Amino acid sequence: MGMGAVGGGGRRGGRRKRRGHAVMSEINVTPFVDVMLVLLIIFMVSAPLLTVGVPIDLPETAAKPMEGQTDPINISVDKDGKVFLQDNEIPFEEVVPKLQAIAKNGVEDRIYVRGDRDADYGTVMRVMARISAAGFKKIGLITVEDPGAAPAG
Repeated sequence: MGMGAVGGGGRRGGRRKRRGHAVMSEINVTPFVDVMLVLLIIFMVSAPLLTVGVPIDLPETAAKPMEGQTDPINISVDKDGKVFLQDNEIPFEEVVPKLQAIAKNGVEDRIYVRGDRDADYGTVMRVMARISAAGFKKIGLITVEDPGAAPAG
């Protein structure tokens, strides 16, 4: 009898309490999925903004985007004729040695040349010619798609 009083009113009363407070063994993944979706959206929006930090006013074309390697090397020429490798300004003479130093796949790396709309055409072409003469063959020009242009055939 003494044991029944301590246990919470006998055997029957003790069982009811244990069943009512059963431990939940399932994991609720809904908050986890919500957080992951928010992070995915944030990274999708911010990723294009992190590619190159040199402000360039790119010309517009009707050309479709090129498919290929995910991490190209970016060379930029601003309107004053300054040459940038990724975000760092470099002298024109050091374009090829710096490219060869950072190219992971040698001359097989894709190189994107970004020329400002107001940049001297000759300067952009000299940069491309120097890169091509060094053996790099996967060179592309970066432009902004013209929303008013007719689609290419």
